[in-house]
Amino acid sequence: MCCSGAFSEVVLAEEKRTRRLVAIKCIPKKALEGKENSIENEIAVLHKIKHANIVSLEDIYESKSHLYLVMQLVSGGELFDRIVEKGFYTEKDASKLIQQILDAVKYLHDMGIVHRDLKPENLLYYSMDEDSKIMISDFGLSKIEGSGSVMSTACGTPGYVAPEVLAQKPYSKAVDCWSIGVIAYILLCGYPPFYDENDAKLFEQILKAEYEFDSPYWDDISDSAKDFIMHLMERDPSLRYTCEQALQHPWIAGDTALDKNIHESVSAQIKKNFAKSKWKVSAWLGAAAYLYFHSVQSNLFISPHSFSFHFESSIFSASLFPVEELFGAACTDGIWQAKSS
Repeated sequence: MCCSGAFSEVVLAEEKRTRRLVAIKCIPKKALEGKENSIENEIAVLHKIKHANIVSLEDIYESKSHLYLVMQLVSGGELFDRIVEKGFYTEKDASKLIQQILDAVKYLHDMGIVHRDLKPENLLYYSMDEDSKIMISDFGLSKIEGSGSVMSTACGTPGYVAPEVLAQKPYSKAVDCWSIGVIAYILLCGYPPFYDENDAKLFEQILKAEYEFDSPYWDDISDSAKDFIMHLMERDPSLRYTCEQALQHPWIAGDTALDKNIHESVSAQIKKNFAKSKWKVSAWLGAAAYLYFHSVQSNLFISPHSFSFHFESSIFSASLFPVEELFGAACTDGIWQAKSS
């Protein structure tokens, strides 16, 4: 399985002229050695797309040692955080979320782009507003399809990857639709449809598409929601719903999504099954931006030195620091500046 993300750092910066806040992904060129095609592919994809529910690439800068991707700032935090914090959460809320995701992924597919790594960690809220839209991020594994071409590289995150990928068969954009089905499943119960600490057994479950709507967690979920999920988590990709078909399903386009509060059960399962240590740094970035926005509103200023966060794993490291500590002489044109007092 290939994995996304070389060592990189994310900083919060402000454009001097407009005072617009952005997130800048700082990638050491040494970390890109042998992976040039991967970053070139990600940039090519980001340059090609512009959608209300997709985090956009604003600009690119380059120094002798680093590549800097200036990204649209999304400050609302991660999907799971928001659900857990809610006091009221229903099927209708989940339906609206999935509708936005489907709309964005349909746009990608119409553009000939397959994301290949759709999962809750890559779904971020645009702002702290209660009615904020959801945004798709992280196009490190995305692929631009050729005319009528299929893909064969095994990549993605195991719990969300389609059976045909694990079977090492040629696959198409249908893999994204499977992943959306998995996400919809989790949004309605708080736990993944496939789980085993043994990877071989986990893969066997996925290959057979063995999942259940377990009692009592699914007792209050509508048959329409279950039908919607089954059409997306269809083992045969030729029978699996496309984004367009999914958008027309009554659970999305109609009024079959129930308005009953399922927050207590779903949030409890999310806390149990998705440990905070497994979640990405984007929630920290959102929290930092939240602190900044609220300090402005209250006429106070919180220096970035007051909220430095750090996260690292074997494949990804990201930090929030004053931008000049990382940029050095990279921004000689003086367009960007760090947030400082």
